[in-house]
Amino acid sequence: MKLSFYLLLVFVLLFSKIGPAQEMKMQNPFFGEWKTKFQTPPFDLVKNEHFMPAYEEGMKQQKAEVEAIINNPEKPTFKNTIEAFEKSGKLFTKVNNVFNCLNSANTNDSLQEVSRKVAPMIAKHFDEIYLNEKLFDRVKNIYQEKDKLNLTTEQKIVLENYYLDFVRGGANLSKEAKEKFKKINEELSLLGVKFGEYILKETNAIGLLIENKDDLAGLPADVIQGAAETAKEKGFDGKWAFILQRPSWIPFLQYSEKGNLREKLFKAYINRGNNNDEFDTKKILTKMASLRVEKATLLGYKTFADFKLEINMAKNPDNVFKFLNDLMKPALHRARIEADDMQKMIDNEKGNFKLQPWDWWYYAEKVKKEKYALDEEMLRPYFKLENVIAGAFGVASKLYGLKFVERKDIPIYHPDVKVFEVTEANDKHLGILYTDYFPRDSKRSGAWMSELRGQSDIDGKYISPVVYNVGNFTKPTKDKPALLSFDDVTTLFHEFGHALHGLIGVSVYPTGKRVPVDFVELPSQIMENWASDPEVLKMYAKHYKTGKPIPKELIEKIVKAGQFNQGFETVEYLAASLLDMDWHTITDTKERDAIRFERESLLKYGLIPEIESRYQSTNFQHIFVDDGYAAGYYGYIWAAILDADAFAAFKETNNVFDKKTAAAFRTLLEKAGSDDPMVLYKKFRGREPKVDALLIKRGLN
Repeated sequence: MKLSFYLLLVFVLLFSKIGPAQEMKMQNPFFGEWKTKFQTPPFDLVKNEHFMPAYEEGMKQQKAEVEAIINNPEKPTFKNTIEAFEKSGKLFTKVNNVFNCLNSANTNDSLQEVSRKVAPMIAKHFDEIYLNEKLFDRVKNIYQEKDKLNLTTEQKIVLENYYLDFVRGGANLSKEAKEKFKKINEELSLLGVKFGEYILKETNAIGLLIENKDDLAGLPADVIQGAAETAKEKGFDGKWAFILQRPSWIPFLQYSEKGNLREKLFKAYINRGNNNDEFDTKKILTKMASLRVEKATLLGYKTFADFKLEINMAKNPDNVFKFLNDLMKPALHRARIEADDMQKMIDNEKGNFKLQPWDWWYYAEKVKKEKYALDEEMLRPYFKLENVIAGAFGVASKLYGLKFVERKDIPIYHPDVKVFEVTEANDKHLGILYTDYFPRDSKRSGAWMSELRGQSDIDGKYISPVVYNVGNFTKPTKDKPALLSFDDVTTLFHEFGHALHGLIGVSVYPTGKRVPVDFVELPSQIMENWASDPEVLKMYAKHYKTGKPIPKELIEKIVKAGQFNQGFETVEYLAASLLDMDWHTITDTKERDAIRFERESLLKYGLIPEIESRYQSTNFQHIFVDDGYAAGYYGYIWAAILDADAFAAFKETNNVFDKKTAAAFRTLLEKAGSDDPMVLYKKFRGREPKVDALLIKRGLN
C-alpha cells in the first residue's frame, strides 16, 4: 500500500507540469499571505511585472464577490449587502495601495506604463459595480428601510455613503446614459494619468543651469553646494543646476542677487505644462474640464462643482465663492501693504524698477531681515531633519501618549525610506508609519500622506493601519545634514498630522473613515500650530553642530514674524482656489483657451500683478491628476478656520498639551468619518467654529 502511494507521488512529480501563468502566480507576492512583520508590503519581493496580473486577479475576485451579493436569495440586509461589500476587493485594495505608493514616490517607465493600462480598467471595474442595477436595488432597499433598522451611528453613515456613491456613480441613469457615463470616466482616468506624467517630467527638468560662478552671488554656501551636486547628477559636473522642485528653486529666489536669473527660474516654474512641447498640458486640462461638465450634466447637476460640493461641509458653490471672496478682500489689502514695503526698499536701493512676482521672495527676505532681524538661513541650522521628526513625534507623545520606534526589519521601497512602529502609551501596537523625505526624479513634487493598509474591525477582526508620509525636502550634502527651511518644517508637521489621523482614526468599516475634503485638512493643519509654538520649538529646534536649543531671542523673532508675508501667502492660495472653482463652475462643454481663461479668472478677483496664483492651470496637480481636490482646493483654508479655532481651545487652557483638551480632540479625530464632522466638532468645542481665530493668526483682522 505504501509503495503504491510513493510510486504514484513520483509519477505525479515527474510528469505533472506547472503552466507559466500558475508559476507566475506562485512567485507573485500579492497572491500569498505576507509573512513580514505586521504584514507590511514585502517591497523587496515586489516587481513591476507583478502588478498587472495582480490587478486583473483582484478585479476578478471582487467581481465574483459582488455577484455573490447580488445572487443572495435572502432579503437585503446591512450585513449581507453593505457589510459584505465592505469585505470585498481585498486583493484589489492591497495591490492598488502598493502601486499608488510606488508610482507616486518611486516611479519608472514600467510603472507608468502599468498606470496607463490599468487606469481605464479600474474606471470600468467600478463603473460596472456602481452601475449594476441589481446591486443598487439591494442598497436602495436597505436605505429606504433605514429608519426601521437597528443600525449604529457608523452603520447609518456607511449606508448613506453607499447610497450616495451609487446615485452619484450613475445608478439612476438610463442604459444609454450609463454607457456614455462609462466612456467619460474612462477618458478622464487616462487624461489624469497623462497630466501627472507630464508634470513629473516638467518638474524634474533643469530650470536654470549656471556656468559662471559670479551668477551665484547672494546664495548661501549650502544652496550652492546642493546645486553643484544636482548638476553633477544631471551630467553637468562643474556647473550649478536648479530644478523645479521647491527645495531647489525657492532658495534661489530668496537669495539670488541676479534679478534676470530669478525671472528665468520663476518663469520656468510657473510655465510647467505650458511650453507648447511634448509635455504641454493645456489640451488635456481643457478636455478634462469639458468632460467633467458632461458628467455632472448627465447626473443632473448644473456644474461639476455642484456635484462635488454636495457631500462636503460647504454644500454648494455659492457658499464657497462667498467664503473665498470674503477672505480675499482683507488678504489683498494686507498683500498691497507688503508689496509697498518691498517697493520702498527697491526705491531706496535706487533699483529703478517695479516689483515683479519673481522678486517677491528676494525682497520679502530682505524686509524680514530689516523688520525682524530674521532670515531663513539663521533658522535653518536649528532644523535638522532628524530633530524635526523627533519634534513631531514628541508632540504626538505629549498629546496622546504615542511612542515611535524605528524598525530595521521591515522591507522598504527605497534607501531613503524609514519605518516606525507606533504604539500607545501602554505599548499596545497601533500601526506602522513609513517616512520618505528627499526629492528624486522618480518622485512627484509636493508632500503627501496615504495608506498602504487602512484600519478596520469587521466581525471583531481588527486590522491595524499602515500609513506613509512623503516629502521633497532639502537633501543632505557631503558637508551638512538635511537642514530644513521653516516652511519645510511646517510641511513635515502638516503631513504628520494626516498620518496621525490615519493611525488613530477608529471605525468598524473602512468606509467609516471617509471625511469631507473640507474637513480632512483639520488634523494636518492643526499640527502646524505646534510646529511654531515656543514651548515646542524648545523641544526639537537644536543646532545641528552644537546640539544647543534654539535661543530665546530667535524664538521671539519667529513669534513676532509669525504674521509676516501672510497677505502674500493667503492671496496666492486664494487665487488658486478661485481658479479651481471657476474651472468647475463652467456650464457648457466648450473647450476653452486655458491661458486666456486663467488670466480672465484671476483678473476678475483683483489679483495684483506682483503675485501669481500658487498654481497655474497647466500644473495644478491637485485638481487635474484626479478629481480628489477638484472644486475642493478651497478646503485647506476652510479647514484653517477649524484648525485655528481648535488650537485656540488648547491655548485657552494655558497649556498646548492640556490632557483633557487633547483627549477630546482625539475623540473628534477618531470618529470623524463615522459621524457628522460638524456635530463632532461642536461636541469638542461646545459651539461651531469661528473665523476670528484665523483672521487674528494671519493678521488679516
